[in-house]
Amino acid sequence: MTIEKEPALDVVLLKPLVENALIEDLGRRGDVTSQATIPAEMQAQLQIKARQAGVICGIDLARLSFALVDAQIEFIAQVQDGELVEAGTVLATVRGNARHLLTAERTALNFMTHLSGIATATRQIVDSVVQYPAQITCTRKTIPGLRIVQKYAVRCGGGRNHRLGLDDAILIKDNHIAIAGDITTAIQQAQKFAGHLIPIEVEVDTLEQLAQALDAGVSLVLLDNMSPETLSQAVAMCKGRARTEASGGITPETVQAAASTGVDFIAMGYLTHSTTALDIGLDFSA
Repeated sequence: MTIEKEPALDVVLLKPLVENALIEDLGRRGDVTSQATIPAEMQAQLQIKARQAGVICGIDLARLSFALVDAQIEFIAQVQDGELVEAGTVLATVRGNARHLLTAERTALNFMTHLSGIATATRQIVDSVVQYPAQITCTRKTIPGLRIVQKYAVRCGGGRNHRLGLDDAILIKDNHIAIAGDITTAIQQAQKFAGHLIPIEVEVDTLEQLAQALDAGVSLVLLDNMSPETLSQAVAMCKGRARTEASGGITPETVQAAASTGVDFIAMGYLTHSTTALDIGLDFSA
């Protein structure tokens, strides 16, 4: 499956993330190990390499990590975000003050390994359901402060984003329904509030709730924690009336069963909270 290149995030969005990560790492005294072992003026060249195959994400964050430590460091990217690479591929070459290269190393790699892990897992899941119409989406189950780049990584892997935040859309969940009194009341109140610009989605746990939601006139339903058999019935009920999204603990092992029911979207918190980092290292080049 061919994945279109995802437009890069603006540096204005990335810079605070990198600055905070560097502040956390440098502490009160800076990189005392590099200061103690490396001559102040020594120059070096290192290569960022993929130690396992995967989809790369976080190149701009790595570049910025080095640049904020030392603007004179030369960062030469040899791949782009969203590119599928083999183990051993050189992702970027960095040249400059040796102390400063080592100071920025971990911050750059932390971003790249984490985000490349998300992009790689997303790509694998998207490819696994390519024969079905379902589109894979992430959720708001993200690390606080990193949501924008985690969701960017999902897009780099060929997935789609669900809500970026609470202000994107109205998603009526079980607690909203419980407090509002019933599903019909919750939907009617949301319709009055939303106007014509805010989309409304409602979460349902049973086919009975789904029937009520459809009667109330929603155009998108989140089918939560349903078995494949129940999902198939729900999709049939929604045909021509509302789009469908499956959710609730869906994993790489269960995603195909969900996709086979004909749902339009599959929301997976797994993508941002349970994926494994891609092994990427920074190697000295003599």
